[in-house]
Amino acid sequence: MTAAGFRRIALALDAAVESAHHGHPDFRVGNRVFATLGYPDRSHGMVSLTPEQQRTYLREHPHAFMAVKGKWGEQGATLVRLSAVDDETLGESLTLAWQKARATGARRRPSTRTTKTISAKKR
Repeated sequence: MTAAGFRRIALALDAAVESAHHGHPDFRVGNRVFATLGYPDRSHGMVSLTPEQQRTYLREHPHAFMAVKGKWGEQGATLVRLSAVDDETLGESLTLAWQKARATGARRRPSTRTTKTISAKKR
């Protein structure tokens, strides 16, 4: 896998866009980051999985995936060694990260009804 291949797969997901996060290319859906490239170096990417999904990838693909150190890793941030991952496995992990970002964004976004109610109370 190359960085270009990672980018191609990430951007093929519905409504995914490329932006930047801490000086690295990132991939977002609904303004939520689901993956990045170039951290900790150019030979890696990162996917934001659930901790349970992360454990599965670490167990099933130990040469391709590793947890990010610290709290981010405990929450599911998972490094991908580009040279060790195939298209299908990367595509699956990116899809899971994309689904997580979409679900998280939907839960955090206030509904129009709530926004109008709050605005009306402030008047």
